[in-house]
Amino acid sequence: MSNIIDKRISALRKYLEEKRLSAFIIPSTDAHLSEYPASHWEARQWISGFTGSAGTVVVTRDKAGLWTDSRYFLQAANELKDTEIELFKDGLPETPSIEEWLISELEPSEYIGIDGNVYASNGAHSLIAKLNMKGLHVISDYDPFASIWHDRPVIPTNPVFVLPEEYTGESAKSKINRICDALDNVGADSLLVAALDTVAWIFNIRGNDVKCNPVAVSYAYVSREETVLFINPEKLTAEVRTYLQSQGITLADYTKVYDYVSTLKGAVCLNCAKVSFNLHNAIPSGCRIIDIPSPADLMKACKNEVEIQGVRNAMERDGVALVRFLMWLEKAVPTGTVEEIDIPAKLVEYRSQQKNYVGESFDTIAGYNPNGAIVHYHVTPESSLKVEQEGLLLIDSGAQYFDGTTDITRTVAVGSLTEEMKQDYTLVLKGHINIATAIYPQGTRGSQLDILARKALWEKGLNYLHGTGHGVGHFLNVHEGPQNIRLEENPTTLQIGMITSNEPGIYRANKHGIRIENLVLTQEEMTTGFGKFYSFETLTLCPIDTTPIVKEMLTEKEIEWFNLYHKYVYDRLSPMLNDDEKSWLKAKTNEI
Repeated sequence: MSNIIDKRISALRKYLEEKRLSAFIIPSTDAHLSEYPASHWEARQWISGFTGSAGTVVVTRDKAGLWTDSRYFLQAANELKDTEIELFKDGLPETPSIEEWLISELEPSEYIGIDGNVYASNGAHSLIAKLNMKGLHVISDYDPFASIWHDRPVIPTNPVFVLPEEYTGESAKSKINRICDALDNVGADSLLVAALDTVAWIFNIRGNDVKCNPVAVSYAYVSREETVLFINPEKLTAEVRTYLQSQGITLADYTKVYDYVSTLKGAVCLNCAKVSFNLHNAIPSGCRIIDIPSPADLMKACKNEVEIQGVRNAMERDGVALVRFLMWLEKAVPTGTVEEIDIPAKLVEYRSQQKNYVGESFDTIAGYNPNGAIVHYHVTPESSLKVEQEGLLLIDSGAQYFDGTTDITRTVAVGSLTEEMKQDYTLVLKGHINIATAIYPQGTRGSQLDILARKALWEKGLNYLHGTGHGVGHFLNVHEGPQNIRLEENPTTLQIGMITSNEPGIYRANKHGIRIENLVLTQEEMTTGFGKFYSFETLTLCPIDTTPIVKEMLTEKEIEWFNLYHKYVYDRLSPMLNDDEKSWLKAKTNEI
């Protein structure tokens, strides 16, 4: 593979010479700033061989680097091995930023290329400002992969379908009206949307253009005068056309969005972090840009009662599938026949037997002992370990159902454990429970709760570098904003109806990884003379392994929550199980 990567980098360098560029920056994103792009836009993976979802490659005439975050440090090191690409561990104090590195490598007056069609507008403006201060210039007109990537996949033309209101709980017309009301409140005339999950939510459509994410390549423009869906007409069946037109939506070809945007007037609302540099620049200079988080994103994040009940129903079916999977795992490991690579297919087998199942919500992470320490580990035939009767197996998986999206991590004891494993597991469990039981005032941000998940770890000099929680869509992307729970500041407050993950962890390189994840729903807890207070309803229904728990490390309140959660899991799932499955679940949810 390293020889292939070297040849690809050489082809890019030849392109740089032809265009008189000294460097090129390749982000992970597509024309819609997606976390997970359609294969047509996987240029960063193609040029580097790195398969993680987040990272940026920079290639100069004689050097190459990849910047990625802590989730991928170990994975990137493995995948970049034997290539010339240097790993830069983003977020560490000693790691230079991309701009700092380019300034140190290049001479003033040299030119750096980006593809402005896939580079976020705010990121491009920041890049240009920093480099211009040092005499470096940025050109955004080139897509080198259109010429050097000879077997590049085409932009998908898969058909879309309408998600009925029995699942969405609201018509597209109603959503558009609510968006227009929100635009009035901020003084905007229209909203420009490039994010695929937001487009899908607004119009109640779903697709399969991106693996695991039920979205379709498209843009949206929303205003009281006209609402337009820009999409390849080949993707629309007669049924879909009829529905969209009945909702007052104008249909236009995907390729016409730039022409349309160039005619806009008035005040246009957009999020510069979610619109490409070139699309932003296509807006006439006479327009007033209102750069704020999209009101549609916030509406999408706050699930309505139909969506919430759908997720609860999906969690029950997902829990049944997970009980059956865990029963299989418990029996199979002692036979010596289980490898990491077997686990994703087995999870699909059990989940696909459930009503409304569509597919995985992301590629399953199944890491045994040292591979569990790779936060976003992706098993391959070469890396797959046999699961022995000792240590820990970390399994992070999820499913897409028509009525909801699931995401769950369980760390399972498959045999004898070290004291370090048990203590680490219990510390992570304490953090998980602290988030699950949090009560917080209206207006609280995720960053203000993050310490609850880390406190027990920090007191032992331990930490994890990823976020504690991310938003989750409703039969949409498993990673959804605008809310999250993490150390970094995010101005979005946690609001009623938001679904967020709760997933603290600990990772010891070459030893083991531990993560415990449930999804939680923000709900109102009480109103006092001091205002409204919120709490979390835990939505995920699956036992948490009791084997690694050091009970003495838990407080009485933590034990009480744990036992009540397990009782809740049993009460919800047992009516859907046969006698053997009930007996197994009863044993797994006994009080500690």
